[in-house]
Amino acid sequence: MIKVGILGGGQLGRMLLEAAKKFEVETHILENQENCPARLLCDHFTLGDIKDFDTVYQFGKKLDCITIEIEQVCVEALEKLEEEGINVIPRPAVLRIIQNKITQKQFYTDHNIPTSPYHITNQQQELLSLTHFLPAVHKIGMGGYDGKGVVLLKTAADLVLGFDAPSVLEKMAEIDKEIAIQVAVSSDGKIAICPAVEMVFNPRLNLLDYQLCPAVIDQKTTAEAIKIASTLVRAFNSPGVFAIELFVDKSGSVLVNETAPRVHNSGHHSIEALATSQFELLWQVLLNLPLGSTEILSPSIMVNIIGSDGHSGSAHLEGEKELAAKPNLHLHWYGKSETKPGRKMGHVTALNVKSQEAAVVADWIKKTIRTIAKAKEN
Repeated sequence: MIKVGILGGGQLGRMLLEAAKKFEVETHILENQENCPARLLCDHFTLGDIKDFDTVYQFGKKLDCITIEIEQVCVEALEKLEEEGINVIPRPAVLRIIQNKITQKQFYTDHNIPTSPYHITNQQQELLSLTHFLPAVHKIGMGGYDGKGVVLLKTAADLVLGFDAPSVLEKMAEIDKEIAIQVAVSSDGKIAICPAVEMVFNPRLNLLDYQLCPAVIDQKTTAEAIKIASTLVRAFNSPGVFAIELFVDKSGSVLVNETAPRVHNSGHHSIEALATSQFELLWQVLLNLPLGSTEILSPSIMVNIIGSDGHSGSAHLEGEKELAAKPNLHLHWYGKSETKPGRKMGHVTALNVKSQEAAVVADWIKKTIRTIAKAKEN
């Protein structure tokens, strides 16, 4: 049986392991938190630092194949493992590019991938000479994740918020829609493209409100987005599953925002809504199996369940009974023991939802399903 290791044991690792039940594979997890979401679902668990060379190397050398659920891992160890014949997916060379927002942006430029104009800054004081470029988004080169390491600089007064470290200053696009496309690439270069999804944001909080599949975009925009995503993954020259986040600006141009070299939050709906989920696609890539169909089985929305404001502590889910009474709603609880405001605790996918109904359904889910801190017993 093929031994496959995953660096990281968070919710993405957990959902990968849930999908692994359909395949003949021995699963191994390396994670630095023993009570992580993936802990109880893997065949073998190793407690250790995914950023430490020796830990990753020793973990990986006993495996046939190794992958990731988060970018911030020790690439040097993966490079050595690859040299010694371990199948590393995605390839370490791609991780080096994508780990750093600077090299990621430069890769787009080098391969004629459309993206927002940008400047590279190494120190905060360099921003003083770039006030003409505002409004812009400042993204720290290394270490940003899930919105961390990103600040909006609208006026010169905001420059003090910028990073005093190598970063990308990206011109703020006039965004009409934000979309994402998952693309699976097999070891022999075949690709499977998931239908574009649309991220609908709360304009007041600047947070994801819900995600809609399929995206409400015209055929021309759809074709352009697919063309760009396909060109990009082929330029990476690596097997894997890639999530490409794109902007459609007010003029109708399609621009690449960022890429994740792994399964991604924007593909969670695929578990129920597509013929083959993003997690199954990754297993097919890892095990060198034919890629499945990405046909839409049902239009859907996906709503993240995040920790409620004012609640930190032992996690408790409210509204589960109300949700269970609606058969078209599917709850995925990540099994995190502790909640805190804004933390991703799970998601709900609603099937057979028309685009004009999406906002109402999403609002009901958010008001019904809440993650709170369980009251301590006296």
